[in-house]
Amino acid sequence: MEDRLQMDNGMVPHKIVSVHLQESTLKELAQVAPSVKEQSVSSTQMDEVTPAAIFGTTLKSGLGVAESAGQGEEEKSKLEKESEHEDESNSLSDKETGAGEHHHLHLSSCQECLQLENSTIESVRFASAENIPELSDDCNSKLEEKNDDCLARGVKRVNLAGKPPNVLIYLGSETAKAEFEQVKSILQECIDANSYTIYQLHEEQVLKAPWIDNSLLLVIATEEPISEENHKQFMKFLSKGGKILGFSSSFTFDGIQIKRKNKLKKTVHELVVSKMDSTEIKLNLLVSGCVFEEVMKEDTSKVKTLSRLNNADKDIVIVHLTYGDSGGEAILSQAHLELGINSMDVQTEEDFNLLKISNTKRCEVLKEILISLGLSCELSEIPMLTPIYLLSSDEEIHLAFLKWLEGNVDAEGLRASSKVSLKFVSSCESKMEITPSLMPVITEMGSFSSEHFSLKTYQQNLQTKKLGKILLFTEVTTTTMNLLDGLMFDLPEEMGLIAIAVQQTQGKGRGGNVWLSPLGCALSTLHIAVPLHSNLGQRVPFIQHLVSLAVVESVRSIPGYEDIDLRVKWPNDIYYSDLMKLGGVLVNSTLTETTFHILIGFGFNVNNSNPTICINDLITKFNKEEGTKLKPLTADCLIARTVTRLERLIDIFQEKGPNGVLPCYYKYWVHSGKQVRLYNEEGPIAWIVGIDDYGFLQVHEEGKGVESVHPDGNSFDMLRNLIVPKH
Repeated sequence: MEDRLQMDNGMVPHKIVSVHLQESTLKELAQVAPSVKEQSVSSTQMDEVTPAAIFGTTLKSGLGVAESAGQGEEEKSKLEKESEHEDESNSLSDKETGAGEHHHLHLSSCQECLQLENSTIESVRFASAENIPELSDDCNSKLEEKNDDCLARGVKRVNLAGKPPNVLIYLGSETAKAEFEQVKSILQECIDANSYTIYQLHEEQVLKAPWIDNSLLLVIATEEPISEENHKQFMKFLSKGGKILGFSSSFTFDGIQIKRKNKLKKTVHELVVSKMDSTEIKLNLLVSGCVFEEVMKEDTSKVKTLSRLNNADKDIVIVHLTYGDSGGEAILSQAHLELGINSMDVQTEEDFNLLKISNTKRCEVLKEILISLGLSCELSEIPMLTPIYLLSSDEEIHLAFLKWLEGNVDAEGLRASSKVSLKFVSSCESKMEITPSLMPVITEMGSFSSEHFSLKTYQQNLQTKKLGKILLFTEVTTTTMNLLDGLMFDLPEEMGLIAIAVQQTQGKGRGGNVWLSPLGCALSTLHIAVPLHSNLGQRVPFIQHLVSLAVVESVRSIPGYEDIDLRVKWPNDIYYSDLMKLGGVLVNSTLTETTFHILIGFGFNVNNSNPTICINDLITKFNKEEGTKLKPLTADCLIARTVTRLERLIDIFQEKGPNGVLPCYYKYWVHSGKQVRLYNEEGPIAWIVGIDDYGFLQVHEEGKGVESVHPDGNSFDMLRNLIVPKH
């Protein structure tokens, strides 16, 4: 019996015993049954994923309250047989309790069951009704099958404090879904999403639902006053070892109180945060308009200041408090750690820039707070690799490619390569082998669909003669830089190859750096062939500049989007103004006879605000400032537009050389007239002049004239205005 109740959080009951209830107890249960039933109904209305175990829904199954005394007698004998050999002293017989009908307890976490828990069902406090398999009234029927089904499910582990991995967000009387999703989103970006489940704790549930014993963390994210009754519930949660995280809330206790400072309300200020390793970190955040003050008490050891404003008063804005003897603790913040830039009504461009520059640090501080409260913030497991789809923007070229394949793969459809071998198959098979070195390519376009990429949008925005016509698309791959390696040397030039992915597990950057590839990035590798004796063939380093420019133009050439502050940085980066990087370019070239085969990898943030900034952030900012209603852009659209702009720039360069593209490049680059130091912070001062005919940065050093700086041996440190050697 016990084996059949393995819980979602990893706990299993080690003993279940049969219990007799006196007639008086049965009457009490009958009286509370309607209210329990009402809770069951309301829980489905409030949130479709609210777990019964947290909010008190009754489980109706073979373990439910028996409908008749006869059923109770039959099941009692079966349960007694199963439990006798384990602990006879805990079994209750008819002789010990006297005559009377008896019933089985239901396994929800309602208050009645919790009160009787110690003498009835041990270790079942953490049961989640939604994960208990449906059992028939015959407890012996199909035991092995039920057990196997339960064990096959993924189970979540309880934390060391014994609390289930549920995180609740309390927003006061506010029921708007948007606020909940906003806080939930930032938490999901910080914690291990596979280890915790996040729910909203509604106002009506605070006093009624038995959430206290079934939750690890309570997030209070409302500025509304906390009622006395709710405050008692929250303190009860702390007394039982619970953790509370306050986001600009009025909740306090013991040695701390809130002081209102209206001049601080909705203003951006610099904070100094003390980290667990005793170091300090400075960042800019929006503050609530309230600060904390310590109340003089005998025991002040339970209050620890984590952060102050970097102002004259050194106002306290983040505190850590402990409570009780069971490990209860709270971290309360009057700085908006939970709000991303798009969630705020930021008044000035200066504030926008300060907040965006601090965004990575904001996530870092929030993660450290969550870790100190006992949550895991380790990265989730690397996503599994997915099959590749062969797609084309042109049906005629698609058929021509398939015909070319017939003579260029082996009998099993394999195209071998030292990096990634591709096996071409007509349709998706359930047991296809997918490894970093062997990936299936599905050639039937009719079976393709993706929530992250629209082939139609790509087709509408691709206006090229050759480039980007044949797509290898996949949801998850190691790196797109490897997918074209086995095809590019033999494929006819008019079949321009491009590989596109939604996520990469081993994204590559310049100089061996790793490129992080979260959802929301535009990720692709394009193949181009350049004749050695052409203008561009003699100046291959220029290619990375052309690609960076093409990315910027893919946005700024759209009517209405011309003033989106997207720029190029030497040698291969895409920037927001001169403040933050949101994309980059990697170029690998191979010379075969008189042709350069060039793989161009480019990635840029389109719809992922964290950890830094993305293009749609800039569009949102522009709309707020200018009162416009520009629509957000998508990766499929911008990849196609980038390839289209790049083909045009290559054609101009081949015809006119560097002078044909440099005026446009200088229009968007971040370096004009910048003063820099060479080599180190004490190095000689120089001024950036431009780019020479080979794509190298030109600097003018006092007393030495103009010199060229090679991109492969040097990098430009925007934060310190340094041109330093790459090691």
